[in-house]
Amino acid sequence: MKKNKNHIDIKNFLPHRPPMLMVDTLLSITNESVKTKFLIKSDCVFVSKNVFSEAGLIENAAQTCSAIVGKSYFKEDDVQGESNKLVGFISGVKNFEINKLPLVNEIIYTNATLVSRFDADGYSICSLKCFIENDNTVLATCEMNLFIKEVFS
Repeated sequence: MKKNKNHIDIKNFLPHRPPMLMVDTLLSITNESVKTKFLIKSDCVFVSKNVFSEAGLIENAAQTCSAIVGKSYFKEDDVQGESNKLVGFISGVKNFEINKLPLVNEIIYTNATLVSRFDADGYSICSLKCFIENDNTVLATCEMNLFIKEVFS
């Protein structure tokens, strides 16, 4: 089911806050795919000499990828992210290929597709394919494994 992107603030669904938030806008999301947007600013912790680093690309990919599985832990009508708390961890990155590092003031678009998912009581293990682009140039591609868990108070 596709959620209305105009009513979802992705910051409500990620545990990250500035300066570690590497996603600005959720452009689209389904149960199998997600697309996000991120403007690289000069004060970003992953910028050095006006270049967004490899670690920044990995963090952007992970935050984007986590949205696919993470959204299933929230109530369908919860657009504020209040019905649950999650933590997520990168458990593996495979075939990470960088074609070009983006520069300050560039906008990157990150697309992720769910490859596999295993759900257990209160946690999910998933594998996703991800590519990051700007101006129709593929900047990086990877496969990523994530572990996502509900946090109970």
